[in-house]
Amino acid sequence: MELGVVLGVFALIFVAELPDKTMIALLVLGSRSRPVAVWLGAVAAFAIHAAVAVAAGRLLELLPHRWVEGVTAALFATGAVYLLVVPEREEQRRGEEEALRAQTVLRTAAGAFLVILVGELGDLTQLLTANLAARFHAPLSVFLGAFAALTAAAAVGAFGGRGLLRFVPLGTVRKGGGVVLAGFALYSVLQLVGV
Repeated sequence: MELGVVLGVFALIFVAELPDKTMIALLVLGSRSRPVAVWLGAVAAFAIHAAVAVAAGRLLELLPHRWVEGVTAALFATGAVYLLVVPEREEQRRGEEEALRAQTVLRTAAGAFLVILVGELGDLTQLLTANLAARFHAPLSVFLGAFAALTAAAAVGAFGGRGLLRFVPLGTVRKGGGVVLAGFALYSVLQLVGV
């Protein structure tokens, strides 16, 4: 296990997940039901989500290194544009719709599991995790970093999200995440061109 990779992946995935529609779903579910049940359902879904992403990243490793760098830069740039341009009202509406589909402790956990599992398929953080797995050639480290970040973000949403949003508006979180991803996109482009 490479601790530097784990910590780097954790930081990137955590920042990318905070302003996501999934976070809004967790905020709503956590405020309307038992936060522990919501969090446990989300954690189970995120374990599958991270494992699938790392497996896809292993397949990406078969591509030439420069292609992987190019795809990674493009995904960072796409994520940055998405976070900086897509209105948070749209993400909030989608997250609230997903959250309304679940209720009761077991049903809440199962509902959170399904909302996260389906909502995260092909999502920005899953694509980033796949690319990071291909880039670092350290699947266990990438899995641990991504899973820990997703678990932590789920905890923020399920247990304290409503309180957090009283102090930091969702738009600020989204813009901050977009700026961070834009920085990673620039870094990846510089790596690609050999600077």
